[in-house]
Amino acid sequence: MNMEKTALVIVDAQKAFADPSWGERNNPQAEANMARILEAWRQREGCVIHIQHRSEDPDSLFFPEKESFEIIEPLQPVDEEPVFTKKVNSAFIGTDLEGFLRLRGLDSVVIVGLTTPHCVSTTTRMSGNLGFKTYLVSDAAAAFALAGPDGRQYSAETVHDVTLATLHGEFAEVLTTSGLLGKIRIAEDGQERAANG
Repeated sequence: MNMEKTALVIVDAQKAFADPSWGERNNPQAEANMARILEAWRQREGCVIHIQHRSEDPDSLFFPEKESFEIIEPLQPVDEEPVFTKKVNSAFIGTDLEGFLRLRGLDSVVIVGLTTPHCVSTTTRMSGNLGFKTYLVSDAAAAFALAGPDGRQYSAETVHDVTLATLHGEFAEVLTTSGLLGKIRIAEDGQERAANG
């Protein structure tokens, strides 16, 4: 993995998802893993991009005048890290995310965030379709339980796992936080050996 050509995209890490109205959730460690990955990116001066969902509905948890709209503390942008606000599921629609990546010669994307079946999945699918090498970090994302059109209930873990299964190998490489950080270390070791001849 070439860090100079890979952007970390953090999708909707907002206070809104702490609201109890969402119901059952899996991966309680997702935000901590996002923070681990973010730290690794910042240490290597990699490109970090924040995505923030914005609703025009005053009743929405994502309405910009509400505290719940804010990005959670451990993942807030620093310095000149860009923030793209979106109104739909995909971070590529209605934003200049694609242009930003291409202008900087970034051809790979690591995606983390919330929620797995909605904005994370849609952004991952579009990233793959647009030709970016896409990695999705399974334990740095999370899902909530959902009901099907027939009323059948699906647990958060089932929703999460099935979503990942539909994405892996088709739109992205799905891997864990440890797997991602391992890829980075392997790439760095290879570069160091090459530099030392």
